[in-house]
Amino acid sequence: MAIPLPSEQEEGQQVVSPFAQTTATVAPSGRRSSAWLVWVFVVLLVVAGLGTAGYFVGQYLNDPYRTLEPFPVDKYLSDYHSLAGSKFKADVKVSAELPSNTNVGRLMVFTLDSDSRPVVVLIPPKLANIFFTKGQNYRTSLEVGDGGLIYADSCEKN
Repeated sequence: MAIPLPSEQEEGQQVVSPFAQTTATVAPSGRRSSAWLVWVFVVLLVVAGLGTAGYFVGQYLNDPYRTLEPFPVDKYLSDYHSLAGSKFKADVKVSAELPSNTNVGRLMVFTLDSDSRPVVVLIPPKLANIFFTKGQNYRTSLEVGDGGLIYADSCEKN
């Protein structure tokens, strides 16, 4: 059966489109899903940044030496009396071990990173488990005692 052309149709008769009963569906654009992925990526970056910052802040706050001043070798060698009872931090290098009574502690000769002059430090028996070898580097907490003897309160290998 042939469809009549509009010129052949009678007046008053309406032409019905063959697509009148169908509905058009358009797939949503990918913007909505990509926006979601961008937000997830941003949130992950923020969480990673906060975690990294938290780690470094924690490392800084847990450093037992952060509140101590560096050991002043010049001041100690010129007048140790003014330093008696004070605690300091020092990055030291093992030079030698002197003969000493192990019940009292070990006498070690160190040089500081900031000064090449030797400094003698008494390592107490509580730190007897540390094995010092010439040339090794340590971070120490030092206290100047009566008579100018320097005591190590703590010692960590660098």
